[in-house]
Amino acid sequence: MQFIATFDAISFLDSVLSLSAAFVLGALIGAERQYRQRTAGLRTNVLVAVGAAAFTDLASRIGGPTDAMRVVANVVTGVGFLGAGVIMKEGLNVRGLNTAATLWCSAAVGSCTGADMLAEGVLITFIIIVGNTLLRPIASAIDRAPLDARTSEVSYEVRLTVDTAALADLRDLLIDELEAAKYPVGDVEDGPGSGATSTLVAKLVSTAVEPKELDAVVERLAALPGVRHATWESTTEE
Repeated sequence: MQFIATFDAISFLDSVLSLSAAFVLGALIGAERQYRQRTAGLRTNVLVAVGAAAFTDLASRIGGPTDAMRVVANVVTGVGFLGAGVIMKEGLNVRGLNTAATLWCSAAVGSCTGADMLAEGVLITFIIIVGNTLLRPIASAIDRAPLDARTSEVSYEVRLTVDTAALADLRDLLIDELEAAKYPVGDVEDGPGSGATSTLVAKLVSTAVEPKELDAVVERLAALPGVRHATWESTTEE
């Protein structure tokens, strides 16, 4: 049998060690994801790590280091497509980016163990777990910090709800009022409202905004004939 002729006990034990290490390290990473009830949890991270280790180990044994590097490059690409499957968009929010990145890192752990770099695999696992746990409260604290709109990269929009019959005239008045206050308009979009109303949204050119000044502009706009409601909002840019 060809298996008996090619079987090498030492190489087999090396593969057992590599795949077992990938299993354990992938389980450690996946346990944290499973605890937080993420889409890709314990089993997914284990399979990604073991799969990456198996492909890398196989390429190393059959072809050598050069072929192993080619396999690792394809593992990176393949796991990228797998990670895209856990990313979900809900309205303006995107979920799953961190889980997808964790899967990508699990593949890196598996590739290290498959290439007999166990110490590096353990180090990457430690960094992943620290990043997903200890950095979590820091990220939450940053998210809760008040936004300084004058020093942050923020986009501003002025929104009006107007009578549809006065839409064209109010569009011009909206631009005039904002530019008179030294807030240049990049674009104005209109859309249907409810009943006989429409919406006007003026997107300001990136600039430093003084909230009180913009409040005053909105108050003047709200007093115009045909304007039902006026407000402004800021959103952080990516």
